Amino acid sequence: MQLTGKVAIVTGAARGLGRAYAEALAREGAAVVAGDVRDCTATVKSIRDAGGRALGAELDVASFDSCKEIAAAAVKEFGRLDALVNNAALYANLKGGRFDQLDEAQWDRVMQVNVKGVWNGCRAVVPLMRAQKSGSVINIASLAAVYGLPYALDYSVSKGAVIAMTRSLARELGRDWIRVNAVAPSAVMTEGTKEFFGEKLEKAAQVIAAGQSLQRNLDTGDLTGTIVYLVSDASLFVTGQTLMVDGGTVFS
Repeated sequence: MQLTGKVAIVTGAARGLGRAYAEALAREGAAVVAGDVRDCTATVKSIRDAGGRALGAELDVASFDSCKEIAAAAVKEFGRLDALVNNAALYANLKGGRFDQLDEAQWDRVMQVNVKGVWNGCRAVVPLMRAQKSGSVINIASLAAVYGLPYALDYSVSKGAVIAMTRSLARELGRDWIRVNAVAPSAVMTEGTKEFFGEKLEKAAQVIAAGQSLQRNLDTGDLTGTIVYLVSDASLFVTGQTLMVDGGTVFS
């Protein structure tokens, strides 16, 4: 198991991609702290039932204090912190529309969670990683930021900011041997994606797959290998990158 001895925090880990990331890291030997505003009991139980180590924690990434608490809990429970997967984001319940008709309160909330939440997570874990002179931060971006997603400008802009933050932090934190990378998936067939597209899901899924070189919609298993790689020592000299996991939709 390539992650034996490592400890990782996964945000937004109660369901969907976050849960899949947490379970995959645990299968490879990492101790996982699963954080979410939702209850992470099912995620933790799944990991422990499979023989892994996990801790669940209530987490609101929009709150720096909440992020500091989960970082402290990881160190208290497992003794160190090697990785942060910044997965938590507003997506499923967003109301789309033309850019000039988007709800302003929704816009502000998206930026608070999807952008400030990533910043808060980094602020909370970097001092711990800096003391170790090692660490991997993985920020979950989106194809939307690179390809352009119409009628969802708030979400697309927030994920573009995640990529910019990733690049800037990679340059700033390299001297501390902390790696910062982003993963940008296409639409993955999770509960959140189904809620986002609603009755338009089937048509949207067909259009998305048709635009890919590999013409199949992504599921959670298509992302977990990339996350494991970025947490592992196999990626020790990879930083500042945005890895597109999109079936070959855009080429960077």
